[in-house]
Amino acid sequence: MSAPTSENRRDELAGRLAAVRERLDGAARAAGRDPSDVALLTVTKFFPASDAVLLHELGCERFGESREQEASAKIAEFRESVTAPVEWHMIGRVQRNKARAVVRWAHTVHSVDSLRLVQAFEKGVRAALDAGERTAPLRALLQVSLDGDRERGGVVAEDLPALAEAVAASEVLELGGLMGVPPLGWEPERAFELLHGMHARLLQDHPAAVELSAGMSGDLEHAVRWGSTCVRVGTAVLGYRPLA
Repeated sequence: MSAPTSENRRDELAGRLAAVRERLDGAARAAGRDPSDVALLTVTKFFPASDAVLLHELGCERFGESREQEASAKIAEFRESVTAPVEWHMIGRVQRNKARAVVRWAHTVHSVDSLRLVQAFEKGVRAALDAGERTAPLRALLQVSLDGDRERGGVVAEDLPALAEAVAASEVLELGGLMGVPPLGWEPERAFELLHGMHARLLQDHPAAVELSAGMSGDLEHAVRWGSTCVRVGTAVLGYRPLA
C-alpha cells in the first residue's frame, strides 16, 4: 500500500478537524457558553512537522508537544515553511535540566508543579531573554494532582496556593491558570468538577489566572461543561499516534 499523499493527508486532517470543532461548538452551547471561549490546542506529539504545517493551513494556531527534543527539531522544520506566528505549548512533564531548552520555543507550559521547577524556568527565561531567544515572559499553567498522588505529577491541593504565589511574584513568568488530567479509573465528571472547584479558589486570589486546560479527545465534552478554556486534542484530529 502506498503512503498517503500530502493532499490525501490534508483532506483527512480537514475532516477530523471539522468534526472536533463541531464537537467543541456543541459542547459549549450545551453548557451555555460561547464556543469562542474554548480554544483548541492540537497535540502533534509523534507526528511530523508536515502535519503541523497542514493544520496551520486549516486554521490551527496552537500546537502542543510533550518532549523537548522532538519539539525543538519539529519547530525548526515547521518554521522553514510557516513564518506566521503560532503558539507552541509544552504539555508534558519537564525535568528541571530541560527547562532552559523548553523556554527557547514554548509560549506556555502546562505542567508546572513544583517550586524547584518554577526556579528552573525563571533561570531559563532570564537567560533566554538576555540571549534574545524570547521577548516575553513564559506563561505557566499549574498542573494539579486531583487524587493527591505526588508520584504521578501535579501539585497537591494544599501546596497549590504557595506555588501560585511563587509564579505570580515572578518577573519573568506569567500565572495563566491550571491544568488537570483525570486520574486513572476516575469518571471524567468527578475529575473535572473537582478541577473546576480548585480553579474557582485560585481565581479568588489570582483573578487573571483564567485559563483552565482540561479535556482531551475522549472527554472534552465533560471538560467544557466544567469550564475548560483549552482542550488538548491529538488523536481525534491526527489519528492514532505511530509508535515512538
